[in-house]
Amino acid sequence: MATATATMPSALTHEPLLHDRTVTFAIAGRNDSSDSSRTSDVSSEKAKIRVQQPRRKSPAKKAEAHADDYVVDRSVSPNRLKTFLKAFKHIRDLTPQQVDDFMASYEIYNLDWADEEAMIAAFGPDYQQRVGRCLAAYYSVINHLCSLGDVEKMYIPPLMNKKASVRDNQLLCEESIAREIGLKPGMRVLDLGCGRGRVAAHMTSFSGAAVTGINIDANQVAQAREFNEKCGFGNEFVVRDQNDLPLPFADESFDAFYEIQALSLCKDPAALFKEIYRVLRPGSRFLLMDWVSLPAYDAANPTHASLMRRVKPLIGAVGTPTPSSFEAALCDAGFEVTRSDNPSIDGLQAGLIDKVDIYFRSVRRLINGLAKVHALPRHFKTLFDRLCLDGQAFVEMDNMRLITTTYRIVAVKPLHQASSPSPSPSPSS
Repeated sequence: MATATATMPSALTHEPLLHDRTVTFAIAGRNDSSDSSRTSDVSSEKAKIRVQQPRRKSPAKKAEAHADDYVVDRSVSPNRLKTFLKAFKHIRDLTPQQVDDFMASYEIYNLDWADEEAMIAAFGPDYQQRVGRCLAAYYSVINHLCSLGDVEKMYIPPLMNKKASVRDNQLLCEESIAREIGLKPGMRVLDLGCGRGRVAAHMTSFSGAAVTGINIDANQVAQAREFNEKCGFGNEFVVRDQNDLPLPFADESFDAFYEIQALSLCKDPAALFKEIYRVLRPGSRFLLMDWVSLPAYDAANPTHASLMRRVKPLIGAVGTPTPSSFEAALCDAGFEVTRSDNPSIDGLQAGLIDKVDIYFRSVRRLINGLAKVHALPRHFKTLFDRLCLDGQAFVEMDNMRLITTTYRIVAVKPLHQASSPSPSPSPSS
């Protein structure tokens, strides 16, 4: 999903966004500001966190500190200890075939949707089906690996607040998305790449909107249903490959759309955006928060190209979109783009990425030690060695401003345009 993240204005007044936010991967343990000792699956707090102000601050300094105060809704945040233990058990019980399929799935990240000839040469004319199978094998394992840290939601949020933890930056990001697309009680919103349904639950808790999520991985969809039912929400989740079009929804059946870091798996964004346009009602808002290569990236530069080959498998990217390619595809579908920017503070995620990388490399050292003395199955070492590969390449590319995984584009379906004709949707999986 998965798994997506910007500063967002007020839903109704469209006030300017705050400029103290950024995106990054979250990790478990001390980075989690919630209390992981609780025994319930879902916490029941709405926490307000205030930054401690040093003494003798000038008025200007006090105002700056006050701006760092923030409120996040943790009322549906999963219990970290239970999440960790469930993920650990799932990884422990993986079969050799599941481990082999996961490791083999990385072959797709050496290719790109834009180079169809290479795809056909590697996988044959039915390459899209082969890629789909690889993605299913990849996400059936990676979501559990990520759940051992603070990236259970499988996305690095923008750095929304420098004082906040990774997980709180995720919550701040999600709440800003809800405001940006104007979510309110009674609205229906489509979530592409919904993952384990944690973002959907937070969206409903925060806004009162009903979420329909789609995801390629049946295991994640099952977890999403279970978690949202425990939260008391009627959110719906469908097993679906986003590249399998048309989408299984009626024309003009949703009031808003969002996705967080799911489009790197999209073969044809233009075709997908036309489908999303079809299922949205006129006046509905669309928000993507995703991976792009930035103007500074030069594919002819050997250093840039080498870093890209290392980073794409790490973040699970098959395509290599740009802001302009997304904007063009949205306009071609009929949307009007209202915002296109990088919401991270200073436009960088490197600090958060580094924190997550440090955490998982520390876990890897422990895992490898335990596997060496046969206290853990050998495949733990195999999986963690792959997971921790090239984290510093990601940090380097971000610092060089070559890529970001939190580029934000907001668009609206105009009131004066009707949905364009399209094939009838097929039944949901």
